[in-house]
Amino acid sequence: MPSATPESSNPRIVLGVAGGIAAYKSVELLRLLRDANYFVSPILTPDATRFVGELTFSALASEPARTKLFGDPTTPIPHTHLGQGADLIVVAPATAHLIARYATGLADDLLGATLLATKAPVLLCVAMHSEMWAQPSVQENLATLRRRGVLVLEPDVGHLAGGDVGVGRMAEPAVIFELIERIVRGYRGALSGRRVLISAGGTREAIDPVRVIANRSSGRQGYALAEVARRLGATVTLVSTVERTLALDVAASIEVVRVESAAQMREVMLERFATNDCAIMAAAVADFTVAAASEKIKKDAGLPTLHFEMAPDIVLDLVAARTHSQIVVAFAAETTNVVENARAKLARKGVDLLVVNDVAAPSAGFEHETNEVLMLERDGASESVSLRSKEAVAVAILARVASLLAKEPHE
Repeated sequence: MPSATPESSNPRIVLGVAGGIAAYKSVELLRLLRDANYFVSPILTPDATRFVGELTFSALASEPARTKLFGDPTTPIPHTHLGQGADLIVVAPATAHLIARYATGLADDLLGATLLATKAPVLLCVAMHSEMWAQPSVQENLATLRRRGVLVLEPDVGHLAGGDVGVGRMAEPAVIFELIERIVRGYRGALSGRRVLISAGGTREAIDPVRVIANRSSGRQGYALAEVARRLGATVTLVSTVERTLALDVAASIEVVRVESAAQMREVMLERFATNDCAIMAAAVADFTVAAASEKIKKDAGLPTLHFEMAPDIVLDLVAARTHSQIVVAFAAETTNVVENARAKLARKGVDLLVVNDVAAPSAGFEHETNEVLMLERDGASESVSLRSKEAVAVAILARVASLLAKEPHE
């Protein structure tokens, strides 16, 4: 990866150190980075200097450690100099305090300002006590940062400050270093380099120029899948029946193709699937369509007769078009005999992964912001995902997708 700075041909790493006991591990991380010929610029927060010495980092780094936003005669605007020149910013440890400040955009110290003044990838190596890690505020701040594309290395289980044992221990320097090496080579998440095609919303089948047959799908799960896939490094195309709203929007880097009917969705999905690694049919596609009248049907003419036809089965068409290296994911919305119906659908469709939800269950399925699903694979593996936000469900689904894509191609 070429350096963003003229001073060095080696990738430039800004190593941020926040105020936690795990700061001592950052000295070893710094040594590993320098041994690999990275150009390392340390930034220590004022609280970090309570645990480690500025002089130690200055002696080991490529240039003296910085601790202040103002007062550096060699670099009048250090945060823009560091932020613009970085190929990667690593914060180790990333404490609850640092995470909260970053999530809310505070920039009254050098590290906070540098994080806001960069377009480089950012890696947070989390370290904090178990009770702090479990706080909803911490998890919500991390979710916010992940949505913005920040990479998060979650803490390990082990010995913590004060003699406690639990989750919260910062990953070991060698683990962090290995991840840095991958990020510098282009890694942005478990779907880095993958192309993912996702459908969302409910199709609408015209009865006449005014009326349609539709369903209750809001498109929330499909949109959540698109956003999370992007965050995990994928190039995403979203085929959607949902009009753009404040509640349902995606990043500008996600290509959105608008469709309305099952036939339109089929055409776009099949056309785009050839250049994608995975198709995820999260949309609720009509099972039936009608021969639409060319003019509005007048009610004074009496009850109309509607002639139903089978809508195209997009999932079967995708499976038929699938190559040995592609996977197809389908959804099954059930109300009764959920597991039995889902297993029958899995066998009938031949998809690689079937995501099943009981849309009659409280707070799950259509028009809710939460969901609860069962994931079934062709090889018999299954996983239940308890009630949680549709974004969190998307994380679980895409973890399975990443695993399937990493396996040997199917026959």
